[in-house]
Amino acid sequence: MTTSLDREAVAAVELPPLLPAARRLLKHPRLMHHNRLAGLVILANLVFLYAGWPLSTPTLGHASIANLALAIVVRQQHVINLFFRLATWPSTGWPLRVRWTLGKVYHFGGLHVGGALAGAGWFLALAVAVTAEGGNPALIATSWTLVALLAVIVATALPPFRSRHHDHFEKIHRFGGWTALALFWTHTLLSTPGPVPVTVLSVVTFSVALPWLRLRKVDVHVERPSPHVALARFDHGETPFAGSSTAVSRSPLKEWHSFANVPSPGEPGFRLTISRAGDWTGSFIDDLPSRVWVKGITTAGVANIETLFTKVVYVATGSGIGPCLPHLLAAEVPSRLVWATRDPRTTYGDALVDEILAVQPHALVWDTSRDGKPDMVRLAYEAYRDFGAEAVICISNKKLTWQVVHGLERRGIPAYGAIWDS
Repeated sequence: MTTSLDREAVAAVELPPLLPAARRLLKHPRLMHHNRLAGLVILANLVFLYAGWPLSTPTLGHASIANLALAIVVRQQHVINLFFRLATWPSTGWPLRVRWTLGKVYHFGGLHVGGALAGAGWFLALAVAVTAEGGNPALIATSWTLVALLAVIVATALPPFRSRHHDHFEKIHRFGGWTALALFWTHTLLSTPGPVPVTVLSVVTFSVALPWLRLRKVDVHVERPSPHVALARFDHGETPFAGSSTAVSRSPLKEWHSFANVPSPGEPGFRLTISRAGDWTGSFIDDLPSRVWVKGITTAGVANIETLFTKVVYVATGSGIGPCLPHLLAAEVPSRLVWATRDPRTTYGDALVDEILAVQPHALVWDTSRDGKPDMVRLAYEAYRDFGAEAVICISNKKLTWQVVHGLERRGIPAYGAIWDS
């Protein structure tokens, strides 16, 4: 635990100088790899438009389906896990700058955004072309119904709406997406398609359905060390890999919440650390359910990029310790923990804190209820410097994650954290 003297020492930590302006610009959040990938997809579509102009109606349809297939398939759990396996395949002997970039694999959501925007744009052009040709009235009606639905899906996925009304965003995305897929099938069949569109739509439909084919209701044993936290333990014949996540629901058609799996080495089953962060988590902690729904395939999370580096520093606040814990327990990569939380033993229980300290005896655990909020950028850098680490992985709320990641990267230190793109 820290003391007030440590607070003064942290304030005196001298951060390294900023990168040159050109390199620092590339580290700005607006130019993060997620946005670069989205821009790359849009650019590729513009090049295709320029090279093929004027485009026939069938070509517009193919372009639309191809982009929307990209948007959906890159969100499929098996595909996500494949991305992580490929990105983390290189050894730590590769140049740090290459590994630094490969570690940004979790920004793959940019492909989803770029494909969705481009696909919606192509389909709007297709609807205009079909209408101008005066084709089948049913085809025209389907086209404009789908245009309207895609517009709603895109508009509600934009950050201003998504951040304020996330539950509504999820429902619109889920039910609107299923309806859009059905309308795409209707439109395609009315257009007397060739084998390619039907094959692509079949792959997309299977991709969407696959997680739901694994839907099941399972037993869960929940402990509540404090009114702020619940520790949910599962043992239904599945032990997920460290650093993966599981989607949990109490009402499968309404809302789903993903949490990091915490398997214990050598033991079956896994745990989830659930903190009070809204109505759903609050109800879960208060009601302590005995059974919940799970679906999908366990999916790799941000911290799986740790294997790209010789040593890493984990920076967590509050329940952010949950996604860090499986990696700390597995100890696949030498690591050092910096954890800022209020009254850790009272909030999370002695057993969990002792488990953490057993594998991280040199961890810096900052009690915010006693010492106030620390400067997490300086704490992270101090641990990075003293431990001789190559990268920092931050698991916290959105504001602090960006503060740490951007604060370190603009000083030439590889740093990673969730980007809230889903």
